[in-house]
Formats: sequence, structure tokens, C-alpha cells
Amino acid sequence: MPTASSTVTSGRLLSLLSLLQVRRDWSGSLLADRLGVSERTVRRDVDRLRELGYPVQAVKGPEGGYRLEAGSQMPPLLFDEEQAVALAVALRIAVGTGAGIEEAAARALATVRQVMPSRLRQRVDLLDITAAGRATQVDTDVLVALSSAIRSAEEVRFDYASPSRPADAEPRPPRRVRPHHLVARGGRWYLVGWDAAREDWRTYRADRMTLRTPSGPRFTPREVPGGDVGAFLAARFKGSTTADVWPCRGEVVLDLPIEAVAPFAGDGVVEEVAPGRTRLLSGSWSWAALAAGLARFDAEIEVVGPPELRAAFAALAGRASRASAAGKR
Repeated sequence: MPTASSTVTSGRLLSLLSLLQVRRDWSGSLLADRLGVSERTVRRDVDRLRELGYPVQAVKGPEGGYRLEAGSQMPPLLFDEEQAVALAVALRIAVGTGAGIEEAAARALATVRQVMPSRLRQRVDLLDITAAGRATQVDTDVLVALSSAIRSAEEVRFDYASPSRPADAEPRPPRRVRPHHLVARGGRWYLVGWDAAREDWRTYRADRMTLRTPSGPRFTPREVPGGDVGAFLAARFKGSTTADVWPCRGEVVLDLPIEAVAPFAGDGVVEEVAPGRTRLLSGSWSWAALAAGLARFDAEIEVVGPPELRAAFAALAGRASRASAAGKR
């Protein structure tokens, strides 16, 4: 049965290991001060970590010290309670990332859960996480290769399977892109990079990429417009080349109560102008798409502006009229 002394020692070893992981070098005196023990005790605890398989190296210098290096094999892993729960949550979420690690993540979660104390296991079991939608699968090797190219700032060459391109079309030369960010969004992985030939930023789905070897030359990384890759990618998906806003924005008044509009307004702005009438400021990637999206409310619509939205409604009405007449022939 563990004694109070062994419990204190185990807790101190865990604290020592956590400290060694957060910075490269530690002096013996600073570790002793942080742990509230003598430097002699620190030396003994370091020896215990080495016996467990952790490659703690001595650092030469005026004060001496310690450094946790990478080893040749995986030593036993020690986590505090918050780290263990965070790891379990991350492993459950990993199943829905599409990164090709679903089976490995499930096995890792089972391993972690098995060695957890019962109180932590109960907390983890209460986490009922369901990944909505189906993630697009990507070869793990592709993600690793792209991440490596981003870190080393090396140009990548790849073939790209575009769904709009006919299958019997002449093959294109490999694309050459300077990779900057690998982003997971909506169950898919995207590479954001600079295309030097087009002198513009481009976004590619990783599941459509077939990497070529060898990779291209090194380059000097640059910052995406605005500095926030998440906002940049969101803007591109809205059809905007600048800020994260829809390129086509219009204002209408709907003959509907605000409670019937608000749940379906997306990122639009709603305001009650009178009982049963609601003002809606909304946006889309084109005027035709915006008019069609507003028409789905199945109510009388008063267009406040701009003129492009009125023209889009007129064009939509013409198409609807022709479609209706075609069905009577």
C-alpha cells in the first residue's frame, strides 16, 4: 500500500517532470526553489526519472542544471488530472478531424482511460461528444508532409484534382505553391499558400492534393492579409478578397414577425420595425444568391437597397416565370 512519503515523492516527480517540459534548461537551485526541496533531493528525483526512462541530461555551466531531451523510446507518460482530462477530450474530438487517425485515437483513448483513477474515468465517461457531419478523409502522410514544408518554408509541388475539370482533359503541370498554413475547417483540411506565378494567395483542399517529390526551393514566409488566417479563410469562403464580409450585402423588410426570421438569418442582422414586420440586413457571395436566399422566407419582401439587389430579384422572377411556363408545354 502506498505510504504518505511515496505519495509525496510521486507528486514531486510529476511536478519535476512538468517543469522540465515547459522550458529547455533548468538550474538545480531554481528547480529546488520551485519544488521546495534541497538540491540533493532534486538530484535524487532526477535519477528516479532516468530510471523510469526519461532522458534527463546534465547541463554544464557555472550553476549546472538539467535538460529533458528526446529519447530513443517512449517512456511512461505522466499527466496531472487536468492534462489527463484534456487529452481524453482531444482524443474524442480527433475521431472527427478527417486526419486519418481515427482508429489510433480510439485505441489511445482506451489506453488512457484504462489507467485513469476512477474519479477521472467517471468525468471522462460523462463527456458525450458527437462529431456533427462527416469529415473528409485525408492521408495522414499528406498532412505531415505539408506541415513539414510549412515549418521548413519549402515550396511544394502537387497535382490537384479539381471536380470542375473533365476527367479526359489534358493533364496540367504540377502546381507550385509556397505553403504557409494548414487549417481544419468544417470537417476538411485546407492549405493556404502563396502562388508566386499568380502573385496571389490560394486555398487548396488537402484531400485533393497529390504531392510530388522532391519539394521546391526555400522561401521567405509572408503574412496573410489581415494577419489572421482564420479570418482570411472565412473571407475567401464568402467570396471576399479583403475583409471577412460578404461581397454582396442588401437590406429588405419581410412581412414576418422577428421570431420567424431570426433563427434563419445566419450572420445577418434582424430588427423589428413593426408588429409582424422585420428588417433584415444580409449578405451572400453574389446578388443572385442573396435574392434566392431571401426568397426562401416565403413572405412579401420590400427591398430597401441597393439597386443591385432589386435587379437580382427581377432576374430571379424572370427565371421563375420561364420555368413555370416551360412546365405547361
